[in-house]
Amino acid sequence: MVETTGIEIIAESERTARPRDLFWPWFAANVSVFGMSYGAYLLGAGISFVQASVVAVIGIVISFLLCGIIAIAGKRGSAPTMVLSRAAFGVHGQKVPGIVSWLTSIGWETMLAISAVLATATVFQALGLASGTAVLVIAAIAIAAIIVIASVLGYHTIMRIQSVLTWATGAMTILFMILTIPHIHWDQVASIPSGTPQQMIGALVMVMTGFGLGWINISADWSRYQKRTASDGAIVFWNTLGGSAAPVILVVFGLLLAGSDPDISAKIAGDPVGTLVTLLPLWALIPFWIVAVLTLVSGAVNGIYSSGLTLLSLGIRVPRPAAAAVDGTILTLGTIWVVFFAQSFIGPFQSFLITLGVPIAAWAGILIADILTRRRDYDEAALFDANGRYGAFDWTSIATMVVLSVIGWGLVVNNYAEDAPWNNWQGYLLEPLGLGTWVADGAYWDGPWAYSNLGVLFALVFGFLITFIARRGTIRRQEAGQA
Repeated sequence: MVETTGIEIIAESERTARPRDLFWPWFAANVSVFGMSYGAYLLGAGISFVQASVVAVIGIVISFLLCGIIAIAGKRGSAPTMVLSRAAFGVHGQKVPGIVSWLTSIGWETMLAISAVLATATVFQALGLASGTAVLVIAAIAIAAIIVIASVLGYHTIMRIQSVLTWATGAMTILFMILTIPHIHWDQVASIPSGTPQQMIGALVMVMTGFGLGWINISADWSRYQKRTASDGAIVFWNTLGGSAAPVILVVFGLLLAGSDPDISAKIAGDPVGTLVTLLPLWALIPFWIVAVLTLVSGAVNGIYSSGLTLLSLGIRVPRPAAAAVDGTILTLGTIWVVFFAQSFIGPFQSFLITLGVPIAAWAGILIADILTRRRDYDEAALFDANGRYGAFDWTSIATMVVLSVIGWGLVVNNYAEDAPWNNWQGYLLEPLGLGTWVADGAYWDGPWAYSNLGVLFALVFGFLITFIARRGTIRRQEAGQA
């Protein structure tokens, strides 16, 4: 019932999964109604429905395709993502991106739990059942308990849960779309003015960080049980299909809803899922609320499970279930803080995403280049031996990630200066490079490139290019068995 395997290599006898099995966890974690809320976020970037639809399709598919490439490493090395990343950063050097990865996972799973709690309170209030602090407290405890219990049980339990949730959530999402079609007004959607190419780039970065890049640091965690004979192409395909199929449809439909009613678009910022659920007739609220909460919970379960593995990869010597429980406690405390004390939800979250999105993008570019350059499976024993062929530190990868993060943070700005003032230090390279101007009177950035968040794309692309060129010889020596 409880998976005891931590970050150690998966035994050959347990590697029975097939590439198509990857569809279930990725689809179930991303079929959430929360995806529709990105319709409001994209239109808030100042672009039209057509532009936002193009951005959504491209950003979602490409970001999950990158997840699929990293998932190849899981099959080749039979270990979690952050352990496999030691081949690129060194056994001890991997702790640098490992800490960033752990913070990203903790943030994502907490965000999903918060959305579930807020949706519960909104639905209960709409039904006239109960409201206030008591509902929030009970919802927070119950949702956190479900997430922690499932993540403690581990891989096999989660895979079974996700396969069931996929059918239930898929059916209810289709029902939601049918019931909310009357809220769509094509004339209003079509009248939304177009934005600039720079605004489209900014929206593209937001989509990529909000979907695939938000999961990319755990991609190989779900493919480490794959058979060694599994096709790399099939792993990439099923990973990409499972992750992007639902969000592409949900975001486009969310664009139609948000573009039809400015009030809906405005309320989504405070309670993304709850706002969308209340568009339904009363008879549909309870069943859809249950499914909506479960989809958010399924995503949080994936995050907690993987953040526990990341915690172990940092050198924390506890059993895997205990690591998941530790992260579950942090999730619970974070949920309580935001629900009861924070004044805004989406502002700090989006600001947090962009901030951690820069180093995660740099790490992803480095690891993707490393994976595509290798011709052989990993030396599994060397992943745990600082004296092995991967060494203790790969200073090229570490320096690349650090330098690109520093440059990348200078090319992104805090879109939520009032809600997240702790992030106002970003964007320090925009004025020197002529990409934007800080207007002190209004406390905002001016210029076509100021809000395009070029730092994320810069870190991803140059992380890949630098590694592909600078570390090719190192990778060949590693494959030859030279430390």
